[in-house]
Amino acid sequence: YSSGIINDYLHLNDQSDKKFSFLDGPITANNPMGVHHAWGRTYKDLWQRFFNMLGYKQRFQNGFDCQGLWVEVEVEKELKIRNKKDIENLIPGNKKASIAKFVQLCKERVKKYSSIQTEQSKKLGYFMDWDNSYYTMSDENNYLIWYFLKTCYQKGWIYKGFDSVPWCPRCETAISQHEMLTEDYKELTHETVFLKLKINDTRLSQDAYKVIKKLKHKFKNIYLLVWTTTPWTIPANVAVGINTKFTYGIWEHKGNDEAVIILEKDENLDNVKRISGNKEISISEYIFSGIEGEFEKKEEVSGTELVGLHYNAPFDSLPLVKNAGKEKP
Repeated sequence: YSSGIINDYLHLNDQSDKKFSFLDGPITANNPMGVHHAWGRTYKDLWQRFFNMLGYKQRFQNGFDCQGLWVEVEVEKELKIRNKKDIENLIPGNKKASIAKFVQLCKERVKKYSSIQTEQSKKLGYFMDWDNSYYTMSDENNYLIWYFLKTCYQKGWIYKGFDSVPWCPRCETAISQHEMLTEDYKELTHETVFLKLKINDTRLSQDAYKVIKKLKHKFKNIYLLVWTTTPWTIPANVAVGINTKFTYGIWEHKGNDEAVIILEKDENLDNVKRISGNKEISISEYIFSGIEGEFEKKEEVSGTELVGLHYNAPFDSLPLVKNAGKEKP
């Protein structure tokens, strides 16, 4: 960096009509960089260098993430703070001044470690204009965010709603999944859910109607069989994904006068496989091995023929779901 890469390389294409915009997802300025940061930054550096060689004009702007629990918790450790009330009493009897002091200490930590990370990144050879990094805590950044939110609000794109979020009782704040899962990674096998969604034959596209009409004289009820790793989202789900290049099988559930539609073959007409135990088996065997009853394949349809099907969702009868449908039909 000190040998002059700014002028020799970063401004090499300033007069070019071609532009490439690379937004550096800001690193949290909380501690010195680790090996994993160097690894990730090396990958990102390849993009900018490659487009620089192709003659594209770029900003080469690094970013520093300055807010969040990452910084706050480290400052709390330095101050031996145990909970939020301790923060509000850094200056005894003055809650407002205490919070202001805590915020200032967080900013000082960001300033310290952004400087350290900058020097580390220079040694790494990361192509950036290190004199013009952006900081998420800057007035310019926050004013731009407020302006953006104001514009969204004026266009009616923002609404108040409800969501369940992880909560930290010690920090007394909502936390992200990332803040929960950055340590103690484990390989886990989760149980997943298969569910049947009954086809509503009163609301069909023309192509889908042809398929269902052909099947209705054979089966009383026809279902889509779908799979999810996130069953808690089912009440809010509004669609089922269909791949128009894939082939789907119609399977009879013997004795129930029912049929289920499942994924069968990929775009190359190869049977879709799943791993069960230590062996590879067809997806139909994988699915039906865990369902009571006997199933028999009757025919196949293309994904294109299924586009436009309507189904009854499992929680359509719940008042909250009904009201949501009325509010946003």
